[in-house]
Amino acid sequence: MYALLTYALAAVWLVNGLLCKVLLLVPRHQQIVARILGAEYAGPLTRLIGLAEIGMAVWVLSGIRRRLCVLTQMVLVLLMNALEYALAPDLLLWGRLNLVFAVLFVLGLYYYGFRLPAPQAARR
Repeated sequence: MYALLTYALAAVWLVNGLLCKVLLLVPRHQQIVARILGAEYAGPLTRLIGLAEIGMAVWVLSGIRRRLCVLTQMVLVLLMNALEYALAPDLLLWGRLNLVFAVLFVLGLYYYGFRLPAPQAARR
């Protein structure tokens, strides 16, 4: 169960980072960045955010400082979604309902990081 959730979390960050932002296969991600951070540098900023998300996937897979990694994810997901909720709800896949899915994702992160026992080798 632990390994499956680890790979699933890493996949979420990898897909969103690489496909949606670095390769710009989902244009609304760049539109959201443009709305929040400005249109002038939306392309490069979207790609940088994507690279950071790929880095998060690597961190998740590494197992290093697992709880800090989980807390970082929780803060980032809530912050990103709160900004999008306030500034770009019309560009979100499910509109303002996206925030509900973000909270559910954060609850899953909490379970993974603080309730689910990690394998002995992954307890750092």
